[in-house]
Amino acid sequence: MDFNVKKLASDAGVFFTRAVQFTEEKLGQAEKTELDVHLENLLARADCTKNWTEKIFRQTEVLLQPNPSARIEEFFYEKLDRKVPCRATNGELLGQYMLDAAKDFGPGTAYGSTLIKVGDSERKLGGTEREFIQSSAISFLTPLRNFLEGDWRTISKERRLLENRRLDLDICKARLKKAKVAEAKASAAPDFQETRPRNYVLSASASALWSEEVDKAEMELRVAQTEFDRQAEVTRLLLEGISSTHVHHLRCLHEFVEAQAAYYAMCHQHMLELQKELSSSDRDVLPNAFAVNPPTLAVVSSPSTSTGPAPLSAGSVETDTLKIEEVRPPASGTRKAKVLYDYDAADTSELSLLADELITVYTVPGMDPDWLIGERRNQKGKVPVTYLELLS
Repeated sequence: MDFNVKKLASDAGVFFTRAVQFTEEKLGQAEKTELDVHLENLLARADCTKNWTEKIFRQTEVLLQPNPSARIEEFFYEKLDRKVPCRATNGELLGQYMLDAAKDFGPGTAYGSTLIKVGDSERKLGGTEREFIQSSAISFLTPLRNFLEGDWRTISKERRLLENRRLDLDICKARLKKAKVAEAKASAAPDFQETRPRNYVLSASASALWSEEVDKAEMELRVAQTEFDRQAEVTRLLLEGISSTHVHHLRCLHEFVEAQAAYYAMCHQHMLELQKELSSSDRDVLPNAFAVNPPTLAVVSSPSTSTGPAPLSAGSVETDTLKIEEVRPPASGTRKAKVLYDYDAADTSELSLLADELITVYTVPGMDPDWLIGERRNQKGKVPVTYLELLS
């Protein structure tokens, strides 16, 4: 093994001297050079940026991948510089299980055919989730990781160098101070009546030696001050770059929000399509969940194709208009409902809603299952089911 013993001993001596200086500063036995206010503010801002970036990064990882075992596996693959194996999302697994179950139950049965429809939608949701995770990892997680593993490590390295340069500067200041005190004692005028000539000569020689020591300490202090100033400037420039990091992360945050909004919009679209498909296919199979013993009324043979509720007139359901004032609540089958969101009526046949209020709802034969008749005191009109929470 080829190594320089002198350099090793020198480095050990420097480390020990710095450790002594640091300990004395902590104990209040040595002076400490304070950084300027601007640099201290930059350091505090950088620490704050690092801490919150790390927390946001970790929690975003949890959001995108809740399984801790999967996160650990992905971490090791990244460190080994290997491609992460493709893993099915929970939605895709659920959809596949539903499709497999439909084969056993029989795709021709009502339950089997519904499982197929729901399973296809769940697989679509899983695929949408996969795209969202991939896009978010690229546009949001990767920049945060690059800052923590790249820029911040560089900043930390330069900050350690700055701290070492500060310790060296304070060591030189303390050494110069001690040399000046010793020089002053040695150069004090001796008492010729009590001092022997030999001691006087020795005192003059010691004064000359301490004078040389002072000159040497002053030169070392100038060198240490120059190195400290240079390192402080390098560190300051790196810390001022935190502002551009904030701008970059702001842009990435906007991209993350756009990806998240697109993901939820796509999921909402898939569920609306599934809800519409199930509503049209299972209307004859499943009873109306909102009606309890509805009154018997004559219904026209051809079902309404309107997307809104079908009208009621003279004991029959018509397909053109619904006269709200002619609708009467059934003898039994009304329910209380809590309004979840505000809703503005589109026309006079609808009832405007306020969040958290309680209304009475019921259905009439032939109505679109997405709508109910709502009553509030002397007001009455159609209300959307999705805005309500049905109570017992």
